[in-house]
Amino acid sequence: MTQALADGLHPVPPGKVAMVVTHLEMHAPAETRPVPEPGNLSFQRLTPPGVGIYRDLFYRVDGHDWLWSSRIELSDADLQALLSDTQVDVYTLLLDGTPEALLELDFREENACELAFFGLTKSLIGTGAGRYLMNQAIRLAWARPITRFHVHTCTLDSPGALAFYQRSGFVPVRQEIEIADDPRCTGILPESAGPHAPIFRGR
Repeated sequence: MTQALADGLHPVPPGKVAMVVTHLEMHAPAETRPVPEPGNLSFQRLTPPGVGIYRDLFYRVDGHDWLWSSRIELSDADLQALLSDTQVDVYTLLLDGTPEALLELDFREENACELAFFGLTKSLIGTGAGRYLMNQAIRLAWARPITRFHVHTCTLDSPGALAFYQRSGFVPVRQEIEIADDPRCTGILPESAGPHAPIFRGR
């Protein structure tokens, strides 16, 4: 049984970041909003992506701006093993041959799909590519025999992420408080990463 936090403020240790994590679920295919396929983009599965290509894409989509570091922390061998798993599918949107979006679907849990990572580089934000990519995610997830499509986001993520997931048909089911190492303090990400989140190193 999880022990509940007492009401009030709780100090965050130096070198750490704190966030509120919201878990969302979809238990039947959501109705998608039709959007035209972006004429200058190509939706493509990476089968599987090389470690270097994936790390570069992950950093440009999620790592630098939003402090995502879980994939960056993995060794090359562990990351390649994950990307080569037949139950993990990675897709992108190509712009002039360069991957500019990340859609990662994880089917390793029986009867479920996790929207593990989803995002666009700055070059595609505001173009409608996000809605197109989400439509593809919903279609591909529910093409498998699943009963639950789920995702989580947090308060370090893009301010519009939670509302976007809800507009896409995901329903919030629970929240958690997470405290983790600040990847800027451990050297995994540069100090310029996540400018919206202050760095606390202690005195």
